[in-house]
Order: sequence, then C-alpha cells, then structure tokens
Amino acid sequence: MAHLLNTSFIPSSSPTLRPRNPTILIHTRRAPTRIVAKIREIFMPALSSTMTEGKIVSWMKSEGDKLSKGESVVVVESDKADMDVETFYDGYLAAIMVEEGGVASVGSAIALLAESEAEIADAKSKAASTSPSSSSSSSSSAAAAAEVAAAPPQVKEVASLSLSTHPASEGGKRVVASPYAKKLAKELKVELGRVVGSGPSGRVVAKDVEAAAAAAAFSVGPTAAETASVAAKSVGIELGTVVPFTTMQGAVSRNMVESLAVPTFRVGYTFTTDALDALYKKIKSKGVTMTALLAKATALALAKHPVVNSSCRDGKSFTYNSSINIAVAVAMDGGLITPVLQDADKVDIYSLSRKWKELVDKARAKQLQPQEYNTGTFTLSNLGMFGVDRFDAILPPGTGAIMAIGASQPTVVATKDGRIGMKNQMQVNVTADHRVIYGADLASFLQTLANIIEDPKDLTF
Repeated sequence: MAHLLNTSFIPSSSPTLRPRNPTILIHTRRAPTRIVAKIREIFMPALSSTMTEGKIVSWMKSEGDKLSKGESVVVVESDKADMDVETFYDGYLAAIMVEEGGVASVGSAIALLAESEAEIADAKSKAASTSPSSSSSSSSSAAAAAEVAAAPPQVKEVASLSLSTHPASEGGKRVVASPYAKKLAKELKVELGRVVGSGPSGRVVAKDVEAAAAAAAFSVGPTAAETASVAAKSVGIELGTVVPFTTMQGAVSRNMVESLAVPTFRVGYTFTTDALDALYKKIKSKGVTMTALLAKATALALAKHPVVNSSCRDGKSFTYNSSINIAVAVAMDGGLITPVLQDADKVDIYSLSRKWKELVDKARAKQLQPQEYNTGTFTLSNLGMFGVDRFDAILPPGTGAIMAIGASQPTVVATKDGRIGMKNQMQVNVTADHRVIYGADLASFLQTLANIIEDPKDLTF
C-alpha cells in the first residue's frame, strides 16, 4: 500500500481586502481579483510508529517535472524498509530541499510542489531561504563523495554484466538500489547502471553488486593482491573506522534501550521434536517451512493462553490482543526486522508457509509495508539453523513475550522403562513482561506448546 505525502499550503502572496461600509451604497469600480499562487511543502512522512527521521534513497522525479496525484515521487528509507511515497496533488516538483542520501526529521519539508510552472521560481526562492538542513546534508554528502574519490582505486574498471536497460530505472536515467548496494557500489567502483538487479521490480541489492565486482575482477585477470582487496571490500568493513548507525540500526538501538525499562523474567523448556521433524520431512516438498510449523504451533498454544499474547504499553493496564500475530526475527544487511504472520492460528500451514516466504523476500528487499512488521503480538527468534542450542532474547517494546528457539539435536535420554535412548530435543527460552505475565502462566503455556510439538497432528488442519 502506497504512502501519500503530507503537504500544506504556502501562499506566495496574500490578497488585499478593500474595507466596506455596509450602510452606504457607493458605486465603485472593483479591483481585479488577484490569483493566489499555491506552493505546497512536501513533508517527510512517518512510515512507522517508531520512525523519527527518514533518509532519501532516491528521487523518482526531477525538479521541474509535472506530477499527477497518486504518482510516486521519492523513495524513503525508514527504520524498517524502503518505501515509494506518492503525492496527494497535481503540480510541479519545484524544488528538492533534501538531496538523495540526506536525512530529514519526520514532518520536516523535503521538497516544494508548485501548482503551475509560473510558481516554480517563487518555490525555488522559498527553498533557498528555508533549507539550511538541506545544504548541510548536501555539503556532507559532497565531502563524503570527495573522500571516496580521493581514495586509491581498489578494483579496475568494471566490465558490463549486461547491456540491457535496468528494469528499475526510468529510461536508464536513474537506478533504484538499496542503500547498502549503493554504498558497496561506490566502494567497489561498480557502475550501478550496468547491473541488473535481482530484487523486487529489478531493484539492485548488495549481492548483485558483489557479483558484478567479482565478474569484472575475473574478466581483467586480477593479481592475488587485487583479489584479496576485492574480498576485503565485499565485506564492507574498514577496520579502525567509526561508523554511524543506519536508520534501522538507530531504531533497533532505541527499542533495546526502551526495553530495559520493562521488568522481565525468563523460563526455559525442552521439547522432544521427533514427531515434528517427521512431519516436516513429510510435507516439506509441498513448500512447508519449519518456521511456519513453529509459528503455527505457537499460535495454537497462545489461543489457549491469551494472557501470554497480551501487551502492556502504559504500565497501568494491559490488552488482551484480539489477534494472534506471530512476528519472526529476520537478520538482514545492517539490522534486524520482524515480519509478521497475521492470524497464524487461523491460517492453514500451507498458506502460512507461502506467506512467510513472501515476507522474507520483501524484508530483504526492504519492501515490507508497516502492517507487515509492526503488528506482532508475540515474537519468535530462531538461531537453531546456526547450531545454537540455547540463548536469551530481549523483549521487544509493546509486546508481552518473545521465545528464543535453539537447534533440534540428537540427545541421549532415559526412557520411561529405565533404558537409555536417543531423541531429538530442542531447547527454548521465553522472555516475558512480568507486569502482566507470571511464571505459572508461562509454564502452562510451554506445557501446551510441548504437547502440540510432540503430537503435531493439529498443525496440518
């Protein structure tokens, strides 16, 4: 769902009103009506509840371009995703006040929209007198560009991977790429216009840039030193440098600090996963993912323990959430995001798996919509795929609990008849808001979840 730009009227001049005496009729010649020019400010929109500032990824239109209502104008990087932003009004993009790469606070002006071509000059004058932040952003960007230009080249001129016009560009004039991909392209001296992106709508992502750099290095026969340099650069890390937070990292930092104000406690549990593993092997070929199975099992358990799905936001009351929306942590370039499987208790496992794959693709391309990442009522964080057997998770603000899931591993256990046996077991730790959820609540919830996982027949209904 596209987001619309907030705008406000800025009259370029005010009409003068002639005073009248209502009791005396005087035949006079009326002054000609004066047309008021309309110049609207385009504001940085709030694209999520936690967003305080946004970064301009790219302007999809140039100064002087005619705009139609509902047309995409700019791509903004919020604390969660890159989003195309549309305009509310017809007019002309008169002046861009925050250039690509610049950062602006939510609600501050990033451009001016003129009603007609005649007002463009007035809008430019207005922008020049009221956009000190824009000039500072531009100067800092210029300084950064100069620093990059001054650095010795690490890679020889890159050969073209494809001569076709980039599908995410406008006639080849502008390429749409993720912020990290743009940064990496500068470091590796890759021309983005020559790279065909693999992201949604042809958006260039980091792996496309790395592939282009590797192909170019191979084509020109690099030395061993050059190969090592490219490998080091592809990591995107310069040792010894101080790197400011990205917009997403800043949001994560604020949330983590906010979570420290919530009194939490943790409860661990060990599940036997033999039956769940067998079910997964049986239906994996139908597109079912383990993440979807765990989310479904958790949602069914939460339906029987609504207090664990509740949330406390003001410290004075709590809410029994009407929906069970399972948020699942996903690592991505420069941060972390939690796509949400909404109504996971009501959706069948096959649809849930398809939805999860779609959400992950959108998350890694930074194309998630706000309702797809900020509506979670319970969170899962799974590091089992890395072989981690146990860990604790930090409670996201505004939710009641988060469950950290470890790997399912073969374990020697004692059977009920006193013999030694082998079973696959998985450890979980749940972190909960102790203002609302108590130890007995979590223990009861985990027992129910264990019964579902160890006898998972209900997961496929």
